[in-house]
Amino acid sequence: MKKQFSLVFLAWLVVCLLGALPFYFSGYSPNFTDAVFESVSGFTTTGVTLLADVEALPGWLLFWRAFSQWLGGMAILALAAVMLPGIKTEISKRIDIAAKIILLLYAALTALQFILLMICGMGWFDALTQALSTMSTGGFSVRNNGIAYYNSPAVEWVCAAFMFLAGINFSLIWLLFIGKARNVMRNSEAKAYAGIALAATVVVTVLILRQSASFSAAARQAFFHVTSLISTSGFYAADYSLWPFAAQGVLFFLLFIGGCSCSAAGGIKVIRLAILAKQTRNEMRRIVHPRGVFAIVIDGKGADKKVIHGAAGFVFLYFIIIFLTALMVSTTGADVFTSLNTALVCQGNAGLGLGDFAAFKAFPDFPGYVKWTLCLVMIMGRFELWTVLVLFSGDFHRKRRSVNL
Repeated sequence: MKKQFSLVFLAWLVVCLLGALPFYFSGYSPNFTDAVFESVSGFTTTGVTLLADVEALPGWLLFWRAFSQWLGGMAILALAAVMLPGIKTEISKRIDIAAKIILLLYAALTALQFILLMICGMGWFDALTQALSTMSTGGFSVRNNGIAYYNSPAVEWVCAAFMFLAGINFSLIWLLFIGKARNVMRNSEAKAYAGIALAATVVVTVLILRQSASFSAAARQAFFHVTSLISTSGFYAADYSLWPFAAQGVLFFLLFIGGCSCSAAGGIKVIRLAILAKQTRNEMRRIVHPRGVFAIVIDGKGADKKVIHGAAGFVFLYFIIIFLTALMVSTTGADVFTSLNTALVCQGNAGLGLGDFAAFKAFPDFPGYVKWTLCLVMIMGRFELWTVLVLFSGDFHRKRRSVNL
């Protein structure tokens, strides 16, 4: 397993470096650092870009940006299918079959969105690149104004729906396809994910209703940006920096959540937060009933202590890295909010935030050492920290030397 971690990490580095070559040799990235940053942002499906005018790029480079995200999302789904044991019982007892089914579903949903966007009036190239970026929760657009360029409610609804799907556990989507909707409705993570998205949409709709043309427009804009943030897609269809601060606060909160396990989304993941929420409730109950025995039940099964400890350790480490990254960014003179947004957007592979990272705003031009650090942070976020950080641990190298001896 430890050898696999090393191979996966090294393979990802090589792919990102090779993926930077089109940006560098085309001349659209002024230096190799910027080219690598663009490539890493694509393959990790983060979606932040240093390119101020994407409409000036040639078609082949725009396609490469979108396709790199789609490949990155596919790779993460394949790894999840292999490494997450829950998928074996949900889809098949054979992991290789589970991986193939999930990847086939990933490709089928991409094709379906492409067709629907064409029906909505998008040109074939815009529809293709948009579908590739949406299902991977990437966020790269071929238009400077993002989805707002099309000024089409139909396009916004289609993109919002597929962003929502891209943030769901793909094994659950497969269960829907084979007629096991009841299993999906009982899934704790799916219910929490849908509940958070629905609650956030309702709150944002109410908050922006006064400055919207109609209730339907407010609901559409709210649902679009809520799904964009919670799925870590990073698309935008309106300048939400003009919304009330309370509505922006809801969107900022979603940056800390992310999508479901075994999805193309980044972030902490809903299942970990659900586990910790239940653990917090149990600790409060334990104060009232010191001799009580309280278990955490997920989908009708008691959660093992290793799962609880793993979730707690991940969340703690997640915020430590965000703090350290924000601290590093602040050395450039960036204010606290900008530094925190930079860390959240890159660590969560979100591609979109608030302040200097809001809609219609270019990514800040940080010094080279910051860009290289953010590249590493994006990769760590994409591999959910452990796969990368374990390579730098003393225990990993001591274990490897003992095996070689």
